Amino acid sequence: MIKELPNASRLEQALLGAVLIDPNVLTKCRDEDLQASEFFVPAHQQIYSAMSELSASGKPVDLENVVLYLTENDELESSGGIDYLSELLDSAVSGVTAPHYVETIQGKSQLRRLMETAEQISEEAAGSSLELDAILDGAERAIMDVTRRRKGSDFKTSGEIFEEIKREIAMLREQKGVSGIRTGYTDLDTMTNGLHRGDLIILAARPAMGKSAFALNVANQVSKRNPGAVAIFSLEMPAASMMKRLIAAESKIDGGKLTSGKLDDEEMNGLNDAGRDLSNRPIFIDDTSMIKVSQIFSKCRKLRSQMGELSLIVIDYLQLISGSGRSDSRQQEVSEISRNLKILAKEMDCPVIALSQLSRKVEERTNHEPQLSDLRESGSIEQDADIVMFIYREQYYNNDPDQQSETEVVDLSLKKHRNGETGKIQLVFEKSCSLFSSLAHEGVPGYAG
Repeated sequence: MIKELPNASRLEQALLGAVLIDPNVLTKCRDEDLQASEFFVPAHQQIYSAMSELSASGKPVDLENVVLYLTENDELESSGGIDYLSELLDSAVSGVTAPHYVETIQGKSQLRRLMETAEQISEEAAGSSLELDAILDGAERAIMDVTRRRKGSDFKTSGEIFEEIKREIAMLREQKGVSGIRTGYTDLDTMTNGLHRGDLIILAARPAMGKSAFALNVANQVSKRNPGAVAIFSLEMPAASMMKRLIAAESKIDGGKLTSGKLDDEEMNGLNDAGRDLSNRPIFIDDTSMIKVSQIFSKCRKLRSQMGELSLIVIDYLQLISGSGRSDSRQQEVSEISRNLKILAKEMDCPVIALSQLSRKVEERTNHEPQLSDLRESGSIEQDADIVMFIYREQYYNNDPDQQSETEVVDLSLKKHRNGETGKIQLVFEKSCSLFSSLAHEGVPGYAG
């Protein structure tokens, strides 16, 4: 049995009749961004288009002019003729109810589009030669396009805007100036005003600098201080290894002991406490290697649907993401990946921290401190990023054993900050337990937050 598509044909008649009686109703329709294509009955689409064209040309929108316009465009008969247009006047409703009618008509149109999209997805799935991930990503995007409302914003008066600014300032004062996602690292939060939703943050360093450890520390701190899930994509390290690092930092237990299992009773108690705390935080780890951007999008959409909100996405690391295969070079692939990660941040409405390798040029210089030009494989990484920050451990390059220690002060340098200041932040790094802490102003290392 063939089911009739969702429609509100009688409301369409009533609305068009109301426009013929009171042209001001057409203004209300335009205010709600009603399009001719959203009418179910083809004749109603033609009539509404005629009304819109007459209004745009400055002519009165009445029965006589609509009939004339349709006649001149050879559409009068397909629109139902003069008799049908006259009947619309009898079904007219008050202009007061017009916005409700418009909303209903648009809702039915959206349902029809959803059904059409579902049918297209079914046909493409049955006959496509594309990979499953590409089909799924296309399907999710198509459905999201349907569900988005096409409603623009209205003008605001200067007074309304001023009141919004006052409320924002009051909120900032209550939050001690941090309006974004809190990382728990005071100096970093002060410099960035918190990590902001929709921002792409590149965290780059040479190997063994601790960028994975720092990203995990940030993820853990964000999960403690902000609503929403934290998604971690580990392309190089198994999820269990990532979890061991989180446990080590949370409990301050030597990571080597977690690997060997040589823990005493006190350390086992600390392990259990840390594990319980971490288990209660909304941290999700995916260790799929060679993952594609389309898969990251899909998994983040599902997680956001389950949890309601994402507060942070961490990707370790950018250069290990598989390209689409459509680019001619790896540099073009990395450029495409970085652009998509920026889109991911905006679509998921949360900051995305993507780790990145630096080129070997850093090792060839006398001054090993990284620069923006050291970003590996693509200058578009810098262009797409809202923040680029580097981790630098001077002690790493010191070959004097007497000056090596398990705890050291490291530099976190913000070399690009699209919406704020750049500068250098000092953190304390305890290598044995992969813990990064804030450097207390009096010089005594203190835990972040």
